[in-house]
Amino acid sequence: VLGLATGGTPLRMYQELIRMHQAGKLSFQNCTTFNLDEYVGLPPEDERSYNHYMRSNLFDRVDLDPAQTHLPDGDAPDLREACRDYEQKIKDAGGIDLQVLGIGANGHIGFNEPTGSLASRTWVKILSEQTIRDNAVHFDDPQEVPRHVVTMGISTIMEARHCLLLANGTKKADAVRRMIEGAVSASCPASILQMHPRVTVVLDEESAYLLVAKEHYKWIERNKLDWQRH
Repeated sequence: VLGLATGGTPLRMYQELIRMHQAGKLSFQNCTTFNLDEYVGLPPEDERSYNHYMRSNLFDRVDLDPAQTHLPDGDAPDLREACRDYEQKIKDAGGIDLQVLGIGANGHIGFNEPTGSLASRTWVKILSEQTIRDNAVHFDDPQEVPRHVVTMGISTIMEARHCLLLANGTKKADAVRRMIEGAVSASCPASILQMHPRVTVVLDEESAYLLVAKEHYKWIERNKLDWQRH
């Protein structure tokens, strides 16, 4: 069971998964997927929706059963019920084995913005002004960016058995520093990952340049134990 993210950061990962699938090295036939979030008010067929993003960038290009793909329903007539239903579907699937995450420039994961609850479940959230500005590049008019989203909550994300967070570029460097080396705080929602028992963080040099202990982290990576041999 895979938890998936959208945005620019995971695109290269999806491209590599597609390449491996086309080379006969990878199959998604036994996979079930749950996405982190969706805009409120955008139907699935809208080209700006995350449903459309996932179909274009992964789902329609691999052998993944459409019935096994799930995104929050931001166009549901009853959003409260849609949120409860999404949580139940994750539970019925046995929980998420691997949750892919990005990180916002303000430290959000999913669309859990700063100052929100660190104990939240899937719910309707209000986007911050910074996130609206960041996402406006995908819309013809910044005023068209939805102000509300349905997103997995922090508690939902933390229940995944393994979290994989990806970040690149200097724009994310401060958020990455606060996530890894700052205090656990609602002011940087991603910092809650310090409390998760199994997290892998993949960074480029630009997103890692503010880390005080960067060389120590590289040392750990070079000398990590090969668990398959022990």
